[in-house]
Parts: sequence; C-alpha cells; structure tokens
Amino acid sequence: MKIKTMATSGIIAALYVAVSLLVAPLAFGAFQFRISEMFNHLIVFNKKYFFGIVIGVFITNLFSPMGLYDLTFGVGHSILTLSISIFVGKFIKSDLWRMIINTLIFTFTMFIIAIELHLYFDLPASIFSYTWYTVALGEFVVMAIGIPLMLALNKRLKFKELL
Repeated sequence: MKIKTMATSGIIAALYVAVSLLVAPLAFGAFQFRISEMFNHLIVFNKKYFFGIVIGVFITNLFSPMGLYDLTFGVGHSILTLSISIFVGKFIKSDLWRMIINTLIFTFTMFIIAIELHLYFDLPASIFSYTWYTVALGEFVVMAIGIPLMLALNKRLKFKELL
C-alpha cells in the first residue's frame, strides 16, 4: 500500500471517528443518525477508501455502549455492505447513480444492525421489523443527505485522485 493511500485512509478514519463522536448520543442505539456514515459514499469514487472507512467504524465502535456487539456487527456490516457496493458499482458508470444505489444497499442491509440491537437488548422478535425500520430510516436520511454534500466536495477535492 502506498504511503499516500495509508495517509488518506488514516485521515478518513480520523474524520469518521471525530464526526461520529461529535454526535455520539445519536450515533448508537435504535434511532441512529451517525452523520459519518455519509463517508461510505467515498467508495463510489475509489475502492481504496474501503480501509479508511472500516478502520473509522472500528475505532468509533470501540466507544459504543454495546461494546463487542457493535464491534462485531457494525464492522461486519460495513465490510459486507462496502464490498457489495464495490461489486455493484462496477456495472454503473454515473457517480450519482452509484451513490443512490449505495444509499439503498446500506439502508437495506441495516437489518444486520437490527439483529445486533435485538441480541444486545434481548428484544422480542415481534418488533424486529420496527427496529429494522428505525435504523434503516436513520441510515437512509444520512446517506441521502450525504449525496449532494459528497458530490459538491468531490468537485473541489477530486476524490478519485486523492489516493
């Protein structure tokens, strides 16, 4: 791995952690608005952002009140969903459409986080759909708001060229 790639990954991870901890009460739990999730859109511009995002999720989840559950399910969710987005992105040319698809993939796969919450809080199976809905809604809102923001930042920063 190039030094430039490692440094950029470190910066992305640090930004992810800083933004997450800034809104920490909203970053964990059944109603999540983890603003840093918009960094998941970086994967659209270059698959090398994968490492910075996953490291950021891992470090952030070290601060989670759910401990090992969040480290396992949260990091696993990010690895799986970013991998799916990388694969699907190969078939879509437009950055905008890749970000829209990325948003939908992340929103749908929030069932993984819903499973985590059900295991950690020992919730009844009857409210699983509701839990999935609440975390998926938060993810959708953050990722949807992130689309125009990341597109605007890309015009200035040229994400494809940073690594």
